[in-house]
Amino acid sequence: MTGIYQKWMYAWETRLTTRDTNRVVRPLEWGMEWARRWPLVNGNFPGSEQQFESYLHELNDHIVANSDEFFAYKTPQDFRLEQRKIELFPTGSNANEKVPKGDGTFLRFTSPAPTPYPENDLVNARWYPAKGNRAVIVLPHWNANGIAYNALGPILNRFGISMLRLSKPYHDIRRPQETARSDYAVSPNICRTLDAARQAVVDTRACIDWLASQGKDSVGLVGTSLGSCYAFLASAHDRRVKVNVFNHASTYMADVVWTGQSTRHVREGLENSGLTVESLRQSWKCVSPMAYFGKFARFPKKTLMIYARYDLTFLPELSREAVAGFRKYGADLKTVVLPCGHYTTGETPFKYLDGYHMVKFLVKNL
Repeated sequence: MTGIYQKWMYAWETRLTTRDTNRVVRPLEWGMEWARRWPLVNGNFPGSEQQFESYLHELNDHIVANSDEFFAYKTPQDFRLEQRKIELFPTGSNANEKVPKGDGTFLRFTSPAPTPYPENDLVNARWYPAKGNRAVIVLPHWNANGIAYNALGPILNRFGISMLRLSKPYHDIRRPQETARSDYAVSPNICRTLDAARQAVVDTRACIDWLASQGKDSVGLVGTSLGSCYAFLASAHDRRVKVNVFNHASTYMADVVWTGQSTRHVREGLENSGLTVESLRQSWKCVSPMAYFGKFARFPKKTLMIYARYDLTFLPELSREAVAGFRKYGADLKTVVLPCGHYTTGETPFKYLDGYHMVKFLVKNL
């Protein structure tokens, strides 16, 4: 029976990961112009493309060693709440999803890590307030639409927990009009991918600043898939985070891109240009959880890691390596293994099981 269930789950997972037909294969770009504004770089980079790879490998080691400076930022001065119509911002097969009628309350502010895209630099977070000092910031998965995870807000509110549902860089309302998907968050443009991760981290930390100004000093992060990577990086560099829920987590961003079903188009663009997974792993090391388990353990916090037994996007062996990384540095960690895959976690009945574990952990520990 186990073999039959596994085959059925893999077939279901494959159908879900191949239903979108608007994935674009893009060529390798080092994107060194994105690195010019970063801390620790200060305009010092090679002028020859032949040197970009080796330079970036060395830069990643330097960033990891000095990551508190790399992920530093200035608190925005233009925090504001807006009432706005709820919109879907679909990326593909989710175009027909039902959108709730009416307006929602959104936190808006200018990102501390500006990019060439004005729409991306106006941070957006749906706000679900509750009384008390507890709050959660939710970072959705890659290519999530504008209403994904909003259902968590009213549920958490019932337990006295406020929620900010953050639109990650290049997602939903922040997505540049030239793209149909959130491709600029993870792509064969090496430094733009790094820049998107850095922006996500400082945007998340700026949201913590705003929550503190509202009297919310018991803060947790909930991240799913790519959102879990961003949430881990933010938590490893911000002592104010008390509780983490990592919903699908892995070790190196490069390994996920190289082995996952949903990132085959990204791998194809990189392989066509001759890049290896070993080079990519070092090129994206500074935004990979594997580089920061020691720094994550600096601050006391409780962590729930959820992964899926039949995941074809974040392979289970990569998630188990992440668990070992947490254990090695003595993290206060609980793990849950779901009997489904990556995409099927969002399907009935597994989405309810996933939500149950997340909400129960947050209510108990935040």
